Amino acid sequence: MDISTTSITPVATPQKSFGRTFRAYLALTKPRVLELLLVTTVPVMILAQNGMPNLWLVLATVIGGSLSAGSAAAFNMYLDRDIDAHMQRTEKRPLVTGEVTPRNALIFAWTLAAASTVWLFFTTNWLAAALSAGAIFFYVVIYTMILKRRTEQNIVWGGIAGCFPVLIGWSAVTGSLSWTPFILFALVFLWTPPHYWPLSMKYKDQYEEVDVPMLGATRSGSQVGLQVILYGWATVACSLLLIPVASMGLVYTVSALVFGGWFLYESHRLYSRAVRGTEPRPMRVFHASITYLTLLFVAIAVDPLLPF
Repeated sequence: MDISTTSITPVATPQKSFGRTFRAYLALTKPRVLELLLVTTVPVMILAQNGMPNLWLVLATVIGGSLSAGSAAAFNMYLDRDIDAHMQRTEKRPLVTGEVTPRNALIFAWTLAAASTVWLFFTTNWLAAALSAGAIFFYVVIYTMILKRRTEQNIVWGGIAGCFPVLIGWSAVTGSLSWTPFILFALVFLWTPPHYWPLSMKYKDQYEEVDVPMLGATRSGSQVGLQVILYGWATVACSLLLIPVASMGLVYTVSALVFGGWFLYESHRLYSRAVRGTEPRPMRVFHASITYLTLLFVAIAVDPLLPF
């Protein structure tokens, strides 16, 4: 389906209250993505400090990171508003419904980008601010504008933008980078495809309709399942590298093995069901991937706070 010239006719809306307008702009920031930011940023700061860092620094980093991620999400919605209007998963986004105009969304995105960079520069350090700006650039330009509509590897390389929070959290505490945050960066990088590809399987027809070549829309279920397995094993292997490099203790070690094993079980289950021709239930892997990453980073936060 060619949507390049399709116009978007916003749904007429009555006079909006402040609360309704606030919720519309909040939706532009993709709040669920912000939850992932918190999950990956704060534990890394605890690990970098090898204990509880200054709470003001944690709050400042979370605020700056949230503004940064919200900016990237708003730019993404502005650029993808044409395809969002044709996908059931995204048809209620504020730029599609007319709750927010494209011009106002763009102003909002630029404002958040500038605010996040300035905020992090003055409340943390220049490195964290630069990494935050780099994350916005990567998500908006490299992923949304260049990769997303051109290659089925879009989420592999575009997912790098989601790896920046671990670098930002580490650099906010230490003012530098080392092997530990780069291993965590690689962990999130490898985790992103097996997290997102099952979702693209679920919405295969919608991605096909708007000509976005997500792997789940361009390959068979068994092929996608095999890729999920390969990236899943690479993710778990990378998580184990953190044990010798960062001197992780028993809590993290057990968590990485147990939760990693569960994530791999769900990945193999997706593949085996696809091969047998039964309903693969990709959302089981999607939700399992979120739970896996959350529990793993909780273990990263808890481990340095224990005496063993």
